[in-house]
Amino acid sequence: MPETATTPIDTAPASVTARDTSAAVVQRKAIARSVLMCKPEYFTVVYRINPWMDPALPTDTSLAVRQWQTLYDVYISLGFDVQLIDPIDGLPDMVYAANGGMVIDGIAYGASFTYPERQPEGPAYMEWFADNGFEVAVPEEINEGEGDFLLVGDTILAGTGFRSDSRSHQEIARVYNREVVTLTLINPSFYHLDTALAVLDSTPGQEHIAYLPSAFDEASLAILAERYPDAIIVTETDAAILGLNSYSDGLNVVIANRAKDFERQLIEHGYNPIGVDLSELLLGGGGVKCCTLELRR
Repeated sequence: MPETATTPIDTAPASVTARDTSAAVVQRKAIARSVLMCKPEYFTVVYRINPWMDPALPTDTSLAVRQWQTLYDVYISLGFDVQLIDPIDGLPDMVYAANGGMVIDGIAYGASFTYPERQPEGPAYMEWFADNGFEVAVPEEINEGEGDFLLVGDTILAGTGFRSDSRSHQEIARVYNREVVTLTLINPSFYHLDTALAVLDSTPGQEHIAYLPSAFDEASLAILAERYPDAIIVTETDAAILGLNSYSDGLNVVIANRAKDFERQLIEHGYNPIGVDLSELLLGGGGVKCCTLELRR
């Protein structure tokens, strides 16, 4: 039974219209999601596999659990179907469920992690997928799930540069028979695609994203500019607290509560931003999206 959060939750009706701004008025619509999460009962930082992690700094597991619980409660308040995978002692990063795979059309493409510290997570998530009625595609290539794979419309944006091998892009294209577009990350602080790019509306025909230009190489920036000319460009300040590591249902966008300029831009574009504090989990290099794996049946 989940704990009860005491933090007030800001929710909105099923649809709102953008405020009058210089941007076009757009009607946004919320679509209830099904997601997988993992409670951070064993969260701590005892190794360093990204620039955010420092084993010398203290972590507070109970605080991480409380902050995670608030995120869980927000999702429940939005009508999401939230599934839980049991955490495993000795796998402190298992809370970052997005890295556990990718699920489209009931097929779960499993993760194969770069670093030995996280490699046992791959089989654990694949076992959960199989036990819960998903067809499992066991990976041959190194990939870190929705950390580096984001579905926008009918296209999978696929990150590489630090974690997922570019050969996994070809593999996932075969698994789902969808267009896969490779984007190369160049800033180690944004080592997964979902730290540098947020999917705001994944509806085919009205795809909308936000991203941080400095996280990508020139070829990737050209692709993003051509495909998403109306994208929100976030500030370095907001990106530096993983403000882009957010999760949207098409209307409500759950973000880091300190990402104030991103919040302003979202409102101008017709979204309802909901800020949460996951500062303790940020010590491991993760935020809202990292804790959220979408289950598309």
